[in-house]
Amino acid sequence: MRKLPFLIVAGSFTAVVAAGAGAWHFFGPAGAQTSAKADKGELTTASIDTRAPKSNSTAPAEPPPRVQAVAAAPAAAPIPAAPAVEKRPAIAKPVCNNPNALGVSRTVQIDTTGGPGLGMSQYRDYDFLQPGEVVLTFDDGPWPVTTPAVLAALSAQCVQAVFFPIGKHATWHPAVLKQVIAAGHSVGTHTWSHQNLASKTPQEAKDEIERGISAITLMAGQPLSPFFRFPQLRQNAELKAYLAERNIAAFSIDIDSEDFRIHNAGKLVASVMEKLKKKGKGIILMHDLHKWSAAAVPDLLAQLKAGGYKVVHIRAKDTLPTIASYDAAIAAELQPVKTSNARPISNVIQTVD
Repeated sequence: MRKLPFLIVAGSFTAVVAAGAGAWHFFGPAGAQTSAKADKGELTTASIDTRAPKSNSTAPAEPPPRVQAVAAAPAAAPIPAAPAVEKRPAIAKPVCNNPNALGVSRTVQIDTTGGPGLGMSQYRDYDFLQPGEVVLTFDDGPWPVTTPAVLAALSAQCVQAVFFPIGKHATWHPAVLKQVIAAGHSVGTHTWSHQNLASKTPQEAKDEIERGISAITLMAGQPLSPFFRFPQLRQNAELKAYLAERNIAAFSIDIDSEDFRIHNAGKLVASVMEKLKKKGKGIILMHDLHKWSAAAVPDLLAQLKAGGYKVVHIRAKDTLPTIASYDAAIAAELQPVKTSNARPISNVIQTVD
């Protein structure tokens, strides 16, 4: 795989905000000014403003996670001790009706204690994939039409992936988010509104992270996996340390589909397969809100199978607790607004026929 370019972002962009269900014009300064020091060594998958549909900084030391294949439970002892309750995310076990499906080769469970980093482009501690193994990940959903299309393609090949939704999108399309969960995929978070966190103050960045977690959890109706991906893969040591405090694993990538700039499904698949051939394995980044990305998934899965690649599914050992103050703030924002100068309803709305 060719090396991903380093990005030094300079200048500032005027924030553009115009939110609405089914629209995509709410994002703030996705390419805000960042110091060269904060940017050094970081990657980028392009500003979301440049790819949205129209509708190395040093990480702190971290304890090793227990990354292990999930095996079948052993037979119960004659007088078993009461097992410890494991705070594992509720994950459905999909039924595979396709005997020739690509399928999932193995499932690994991640102990996210201390916030391990996964993805060799930025984090070098945990090289857990074997040659020929891939992990499929999708950012920026949930989104109508395209996310269900991705889910259908994955289901047809009995494949599971990791999704990193955006908080605002989850509040707009909670039913689509629940489809992702019902299909047995792992669901992490990707901030509230896809801001470049490295350009924010520590409190602003924390707010983006936690508002996203609370919003997606609220819309999901259940706890999430403690998995997080930085927007544009932009981070700094302080933000990575904050994830470590929250016991949230940071996901980077190995192979960027670059579907933010490749808008043709055939070319997109060819690009991913070429990079995978050079790399040999890795975490693949795609976005489930692009129609060309959704269209590419069936062929990508077919080519992975033809090439002898194996899909690894990642799930979390524990669930991600939310912070009550952020839960309350998100819940309050989602309530219908009542104006103080509203007239009595009988003066405004009358039955006339």
